Amino acid sequence: MRILSLLLAAAAGLYVLAVGLLAAFQRTLIYPGAFAAPRALAVAGPPAGTEALRLRTGDGETLHALWRPPRPGCGVVLTFHGNGSRPEPHAARFAGGPWAEHGWGVLAIAYRGYPGSTGSPSEDGLIADADAAYREAARRAAGAPVLLHGHSLGAAVAAALARTHDAVGLYLESPFDSMTAMVRLRFPLAPPFLLQDTYRSDERLAGATTPILIVHGLSDPVVPVASGRSLARAAGPAARFEAVPGDHVSILGIRDAEAEALFRARVDAACRPVPAQ
Repeated sequence: MRILSLLLAAAAGLYVLAVGLLAAFQRTLIYPGAFAAPRALAVAGPPAGTEALRLRTGDGETLHALWRPPRPGCGVVLTFHGNGSRPEPHAARFAGGPWAEHGWGVLAIAYRGYPGSTGSPSEDGLIADADAAYREAARRAAGAPVLLHGHSLGAAVAAALARTHDAVGLYLESPFDSMTAMVRLRFPLAPPFLLQDTYRSDERLAGATTPILIVHGLSDPVVPVASGRSLARAAGPAARFEAVPGDHVSILGIRDAEAEALFRARVDAACRPVPAQ
């Protein structure tokens, strides 16, 4: 009996230690791109057709950003990257292809704490970053309709921004319904009340009236396709869910032509077509 008691005590001690470490380092796990390299790491040059900017947030942080203006009357894609990524790939993507062909501009930011930006990441902080990006897009392209795009964690940032800002739609790739659910999936024994950044996209998009396109990989090992389906159900009839072959990253851009056409239909007709060559 004494041996059993000792074993139980040891197991309890290990559990408390594991939970304590998880709680202490949770933001390192949620925001790996902010901790994987020194903040002094030089950022890559801006992709073709974009220019690098420095944005100031409402709470005093400075963000690295990439900008391409829209054609007159056309929309701007405000894009938010995943937790281990950077803005350059999304900026290059939305500065070309069907988006450039139909006049869209793009603004892509690096979250606070990520290479090129100051500060430390948190849910409130990333939402403040998104607000600063929205205001910058509105300043640079006054009156331009805004399409909110996000991949993975960026989808949660876009969902949060949609609660307080006008948009022609949300284009979400590999989104999760909530960070709470993701932690429950990955760490089922961890007490949920310890999670600081819950990212309740399911609550933020509940009853949405703005059109939402969700694209999710059927073999996504990071965010299961069931999580994307759950978010679509929470959003209701405004959400269109598409499960496609691929994983967490390989699906990026796979539905861009359809997405561009879908959201272009909601942009003012003043957006002029590309002049004939």
